[in-house]
Amino acid sequence: MAAPAVARTTDPDGERSRSAETVAPGIAARPPFGRAVTGVLGVLVAAGIALRIGTTSALWLDETLSVNIATRPLGDLFDALREDGAPPLYYLLLHGWTKAFGTGDMAVRLLSAVFSVATVAVLYRMGRRRGGSLVAVAALVLYATSPYAIRYATEARMYSLVALLAALGWMAVRNVLDRPSPAAVVATGACAGLLLLTHYWAFYLLGVTTAALLVTAWRAAGEARLRRNALVASAAIGTGALVLFGPWLPTFLFQLRHTGAPWGTAPGPVEVAFTSLTDLGGGSFPEGQALAGLLAILGLLAIFGAPIDATRVELDLQTQPGVRAEAIVGGLTLLAGVAVGFATSSAWASRYNSVAVPLLFLVVAFGLRAFADRRLAAAALVLVAALGVAGGARNVFTDRTQAPEVAAAVVENGRRGDVVAYCPDQLGPDVRRALPEGFDHVTFPELADARLVNWVDYADRMAAGDPDSFANAVLARADGRNVFYVWMPGYRTLDKKCEAVNSVLASARPGARQLVEPREAAFEKHVLWVYPAAP
Repeated sequence: MAAPAVARTTDPDGERSRSAETVAPGIAARPPFGRAVTGVLGVLVAAGIALRIGTTSALWLDETLSVNIATRPLGDLFDALREDGAPPLYYLLLHGWTKAFGTGDMAVRLLSAVFSVATVAVLYRMGRRRGGSLVAVAALVLYATSPYAIRYATEARMYSLVALLAALGWMAVRNVLDRPSPAAVVATGACAGLLLLTHYWAFYLLGVTTAALLVTAWRAAGEARLRRNALVASAAIGTGALVLFGPWLPTFLFQLRHTGAPWGTAPGPVEVAFTSLTDLGGGSFPEGQALAGLLAILGLLAIFGAPIDATRVELDLQTQPGVRAEAIVGGLTLLAGVAVGFATSSAWASRYNSVAVPLLFLVVAFGLRAFADRRLAAAALVLVAALGVAGGARNVFTDRTQAPEVAAAVVENGRRGDVVAYCPDQLGPDVRRALPEGFDHVTFPELADARLVNWVDYADRMAAGDPDSFANAVLARADGRNVFYVWMPGYRTLDKKCEAVNSVLASARPGARQLVEPREAAFEKHVLWVYPAAP
């Protein structure tokens, strides 16, 4: 039997690639799915957007720090960020947002939801331009129903903004390469600078993108237009970074020397790859593991696969050119971040991947082009979206902190004026937020304000902390009042100091009771003991 005829088609970006049978171009000209499939996908997308509106959990440590920093006067805000180790853009936006909408849990999280929904729209535009209607719809559905995107859309942190700026920046770079204009050049530079002012992992994305543009210019020596556009795009990235990030550079250099992530260690590449994929699927739950596997398969099909006929896919180890740039830049960005972190023993968390996630979702969306039969593509997309919504729904009821439970126990067993002590200080912000005013809050080792965590030289300061001195200072401060001790063992840089504080308090005040035990389901766990005042 003769092999099916294979046509050569041109991708939207001008690259030539192997495609499906001669019928494939005709399919591409029509809407990607019928009414029934479109309706099902519409319901799933609507569910994904609705899941971004909120979660039942209280704010955990990082979210509370965001709000506590952002609601300070601007001068104090920058001082607090110097000790926090983060760049300022998200906090400035949240500062204005809270003035307009307040500081309630849902109110402060809605800003991230707005960024996330905007990213859905940008990915649709990117997908349509890069791969036509099928890729556009797939990119929209994938990101709208992604448990990873839903999680950070419901968190008062900068990661949804990072993803939005990364998507806008990549689209701007593409505009400069394909049809340059002053607006596209300015947008490229602006996104570069704003990304750096949002999260420092932007250095990896900008570095890899600039390197890719320079390689493109070098390889396009005989194509004057492409070479010029690539050089213009790389210059726009450098100029935007210098102009917008330059004023923040002294603070960044201070943070680089004195702050970091002492709460964790640098994982190995295998752990990073496994955790990243698992978290993209929504976690180590059955639906999350299934979704992670499907995303990996679609990503591999996007890079290596092309349809032969309705039921067969050809794998080309030289890769398919349609989305090769996104795969290279997205993958190398994450690899660079992990490599630098491993070399410098810096902690890593999968939320940092937000800087490359839009590119990776665009790659996965291209994977549906490997199916010449749109029924298979539709089935795959519906399955991925359904698993995503199921994983995203878990986020609504997942407790990120035990702070409300701790606060309720303090209120029930104490009275205003009682001392609430924390070890480590990382347990202080979310519990203090949950408690009514009137309690006296102190943190180990410096009796500091429990609303913030000072990350400057953190490991050294914790190592120098004296449990006996801290416990005795708390007891002296609480003369005639109850002491509530919020603590948790196992934090890095603390050794057994929190346990030692507990022992000193127990020796000085008999009749202590444990009011709260750590729960495995909570992301941030707490232990609460009360040391009653002498009768």
